[in-house]
Amino acid sequence: MTMMKIKTILLLLILSLNMSAQEKQLFTLEELNYGGNRYHTIQPQNKWYAWWGDELIRTDVEECWLVDKRTGKETRLFTLDEVNKWLKSDDMYHVRALYYATFPYPDQPWVALGNKKSFLLLNFKTHEIVWQDSISGQKANDWNPVSKATAYIEDDQLFVVDGKGGKHQLTTDGSREIVYGQSVHRNEFGIDKGTFWSPDGMRLAFYRMDQSMVTDYPQVDIDPRSATHEPDKYPMAGMTSHQVTVGVYDLDTQKTTYLKAGDPTDRYFTNIAWSPDAKTIYMFELNRDQNDCRLVSYDAMTGEKKAELYRETSDKYVEPLHPIQFLPWDDDLFILQSQKDGYNHLYLYNKEGKLQRQLTKGNFVIQEVLGFNEKQKSVLVAANKYHPLHRWLYNVNIKDGKMTELVSADGVHHGKLSSSGTYLVDRWSNPTTPRNIDLVEVKTAKATRLMTAEDPWKDYEQPIFECGTIKAADGITDLYYRMVKPYNFDATKKYPTVVYVYGGPHAHNVEAAWHWYSRSWETYMAQKGYILFILDNRGSEYRGRDFEQATFRQLGQIEMQDQMKGVEYLRSLPYVDMDRLGVHGWSFGGFMTISLMTNYPDVFKVGVAGGPVIDWKWYEVMYGERYMDTPETNPEGYEKISLLSKAKNLKGKLQIITGYNDNTVVPQHCLSFLKACIEAGTQPDFFVYPGEAHNMRGHASVHLHERITQYFEDYLK
Repeated sequence: MTMMKIKTILLLLILSLNMSAQEKQLFTLEELNYGGNRYHTIQPQNKWYAWWGDELIRTDVEECWLVDKRTGKETRLFTLDEVNKWLKSDDMYHVRALYYATFPYPDQPWVALGNKKSFLLLNFKTHEIVWQDSISGQKANDWNPVSKATAYIEDDQLFVVDGKGGKHQLTTDGSREIVYGQSVHRNEFGIDKGTFWSPDGMRLAFYRMDQSMVTDYPQVDIDPRSATHEPDKYPMAGMTSHQVTVGVYDLDTQKTTYLKAGDPTDRYFTNIAWSPDAKTIYMFELNRDQNDCRLVSYDAMTGEKKAELYRETSDKYVEPLHPIQFLPWDDDLFILQSQKDGYNHLYLYNKEGKLQRQLTKGNFVIQEVLGFNEKQKSVLVAANKYHPLHRWLYNVNIKDGKMTELVSADGVHHGKLSSSGTYLVDRWSNPTTPRNIDLVEVKTAKATRLMTAEDPWKDYEQPIFECGTIKAADGITDLYYRMVKPYNFDATKKYPTVVYVYGGPHAHNVEAAWHWYSRSWETYMAQKGYILFILDNRGSEYRGRDFEQATFRQLGQIEMQDQMKGVEYLRSLPYVDMDRLGVHGWSFGGFMTISLMTNYPDVFKVGVAGGPVIDWKWYEVMYGERYMDTPETNPEGYEKISLLSKAKNLKGKLQIITGYNDNTVVPQHCLSFLKACIEAGTQPDFFVYPGEAHNMRGHASVHLHERITQYFEDYLK
């Protein structure tokens, strides 16, 4: 073969490869952003499952299927058309989808469904309605499958409809100031609801929150012809907080008794749990300083205090996040979660409060309790025992604490347990696996594949996702980072780089999920020629108590030191253009963005801060005081981390964005910083989203991320 022919063949090969590369698509924000019109087209395939006792049901929009647990083969149970035919419902009251169908009775062929008219139980074998109510759509619905009673809110009052349809009004003084049956303490301490049924469904514990003494924050609705005042109750750090009490309604006596927990002033009541016999209520009680936590039991009939079963104190803070859980096979024993030894672990106590043993131990975090297996006398958990970035599922023997792995692959696993704990659905991914779903037999850990998702990005130019470690500013602690590079990355070139940061408690940015848990916006930016760098600093979650509490009384300081170690690492990379370094974050990340821009003004050229905390004295009581104490007890700390005094340091281009009606980080933060910048003569940019709260909803999120991107395009690139 002549040299000319070889050159021709090579040229054709190169042209062919180039043409092949050109056939790949580029992403749009309509695809990458959750509010986008085409977002669903690039999401990994998924399936939805519900347990019917130990039988597995796949639910979908129009069909429900029974899954053979040995083979994964599916047999259709019923369709949406059949359901609506059996219900004889007109178009207005049709069941719209079967996604959320549940099967609450292991021994009955009953499916629980809802439409605009009612919540009901349908026998899918006889095609008959077994039971129904008529309160569908009410606020805070809480249904108990044993008694079939439902608690709900109507016109600020708490009601219960019993299983026979009898309606009971529990309250008469409900209002925006007296709140019943809803989340309290601003959803801190693991609280996400306000009603708690006893196991037999005959008693209802509920929160009553008096917030009449709490200062209103003056939110405004601009939509009416003349804008109206719509205030929020917002207790700021160091100011008067609301008072919570716990009531118990008895369906038999139709009477309400309040727990005699004493003066509720400056106290937090959380993680309410019931004894198996429905006679005793347990809850964690926390002082306002959040450094003295007690587990207390109460007589559910009289409200009298029975005993203090457990106490945990700290020189920093104690944060109860989980109710106790009784063993299904032993009414005298319960599991309590605590990170008192440095990591969140399980402890076994008897109902007198005597420690039996610590069930799990080690330098890892129990991330979730999935449930119990009565036959094996075990508890099923998710934990990062294998590696801090991996979430595996384990079967923990109650007797000796032995942990048996239930996964067959690295990655991040989420389990859904059958009613007896014999089987679980394992939904997982890893950095190169979009999503797999397995059915796992707990006893043998044998897995049957139910679904393997193809890569929905296969036809697109994909960025390069990398993960690594650097040392924290203490020189000892490992920190994990993710780096996202353009699909056509060339190590001989220099790239503008954006540090994306959150950095706050109860969150993390890097894990061993698909694409190392990358946010879609990072892909959009990488596609436009940027490198993205994301580092989980000390203070973030799932690394243990001391890692989290390193930031106590000085939020943002340790975090910045660690982030600057990340910058130091970036400086060592020849392809990172340190003259074009940007930073972006939202909420706590917005606080971090402005902190970095003003504390290191010669390092960061451009920043975009969304919903930023500016001064922590304007943030809410529960969260703010946990990490900072009060402005009165820690004035030096509050002054040190306030960004108002840093406004004069701003050099680079900074855009601040907020929801006009943000009720989490109220607009006072942004507006006060702007005022400080005016006085200092510095020039940030500002953009608001009218009618939006802390995060932009729906398609507004697409607009938001286009705006963020364009700011970097205008000033960093």
